[in-house]
Amino acid sequence: MLRGDRAGKIASVMKKVLIANRGEIALRIIRACREMGLATVAVYSDVDRMAPHVLAADEAVRLGPAPAAESYLRGDRIIAAARILEADAIHPGYGFLSENAAFADACLAAELNFIGPPGSAMRALGSKTLARQAADKAQMPRVPGTVTGLASVEEALHVAEEIGYPVMLKAAAGGGGKGMRAVTSATDLPSAFAAASSEAERSFGSSEVYLEKLIEQPRHIEIQIIADQHGNCIYLGERECSVQRRHQKVIEEAPSAIVDEDLRRRMGEAAVRLALSAGYVNAGTVEFLVDAQRNFYFLEMNTRLQVEHPVTEMVTGLDLVHLQMSVAMGQPLGLTQSDVALRGHAIECRIYAEDPDNNFFPSPGLITRLLEPSGPGIRLDSGVYAGFTVPLDYDPMLAKLVAYAPTRAAAIDRMLRALDEYTIGGIRTNIALFRRILLDEGFRTAAIDTGYLERLLVQQQASESVSPPPEIVALAAAILSSASVTASVPAATPATRWTSTARREGLRA
Repeated sequence: MLRGDRAGKIASVMKKVLIANRGEIALRIIRACREMGLATVAVYSDVDRMAPHVLAADEAVRLGPAPAAESYLRGDRIIAAARILEADAIHPGYGFLSENAAFADACLAAELNFIGPPGSAMRALGSKTLARQAADKAQMPRVPGTVTGLASVEEALHVAEEIGYPVMLKAAAGGGGKGMRAVTSATDLPSAFAAASSEAERSFGSSEVYLEKLIEQPRHIEIQIIADQHGNCIYLGERECSVQRRHQKVIEEAPSAIVDEDLRRRMGEAAVRLALSAGYVNAGTVEFLVDAQRNFYFLEMNTRLQVEHPVTEMVTGLDLVHLQMSVAMGQPLGLTQSDVALRGHAIECRIYAEDPDNNFFPSPGLITRLLEPSGPGIRLDSGVYAGFTVPLDYDPMLAKLVAYAPTRAAAIDRMLRALDEYTIGGIRTNIALFRRILLDEGFRTAAIDTGYLERLLVQQQASESVSPPPEIVALAAAILSSASVTASVPAATPATRWTSTARREGLRA
């Protein structure tokens, strides 16, 4: 791997950035580059030829067919494109090649500035098992369990017996809920081990899994860090990511309702210790589980920019992508820990093309109509437009809607207002799900944990399956029958007033 003077020379030159990604994150990075006076290159697959990030960039290059393995995961083609168009740097965004240490090394070998951590740091912290070893060296509290991959089912059974059930099997090479299985007894462990290993192999190319104690009803809290090439590293507060479905985040907030200054400081200092011990540079996120007694345990580190970075930007007033660029160019942070202050509250909803009422089945297709929210305290990072066809080939996230206000309660109300303004026609989305969550008393009082959303969905399914009493059905039928005979519909006039609900439903008709 190249280091020293050559790496420094590469870092000092940055005039054109290739964004090795798509969707809203590619647009987010293009905008930051434009603000910093940097030219941009977009890459695209065949189905993304008319995608917003392609239209927004200064130049664009085709990578290949729709499947990610033939386009956005082809690091060789991405590097070749950067050379042809004389880009100086590559920003990977998140997902795809963003945590691929070999790709980071290849960029450096091609004298391209990789806007992210060095491959060595990715290797030390990107693997979940190696990260647990690094956490031990950094004297961080972590969930009890193995620090290496399991060699066999017999080893898994032995470790589980030692630490006690329930336990969790996890893929060592990835995240996002892939290769994860909760196990409550020794009887279920062999089949869970086989299923987790198989899914890990399919998702990440490695069947390695490890085992840890399952912390019941924890909160998922993560710390944002940023480190420069001069040994400076600070934390930028925390994000609450407990509203999840199948280990995938749905809503994120900053700050967390349960984190006070002391807990924030202790978690933040632990995250910084871990980053410094691994020689980490650029933006990264250290994830923790917090139990009911507010004890925190290291979970993993994401060696890239996070999907939910906007909520941190809103409460700190800092631009994380700008900081990433500056750090990659070799500039010192220019910030100390005492310069970081959290103000107000921000909430992010991930808008997906999926149908929550049909087991969250993906809903690709043509967007026929798009009305987007705006107004005070609203930020929308979107990757679509009316007339754009959402492909089936990638993650179905369309946009990230963020609401900011002085207090958590005000941010919730502002988000509800923004959701009322949001209309996406032609496909199914999860917008209505967010209204259910934000109106739920448990969420509004911050009585949440990583199992909160699953419980809410089960409760709502149970309530919807209860049939009304026969007398209510008969009464409703009689009223409707009478209305059809006696009522007449007045002609619409300019003075007609619609409720907001009627307006929304009318727009969606």
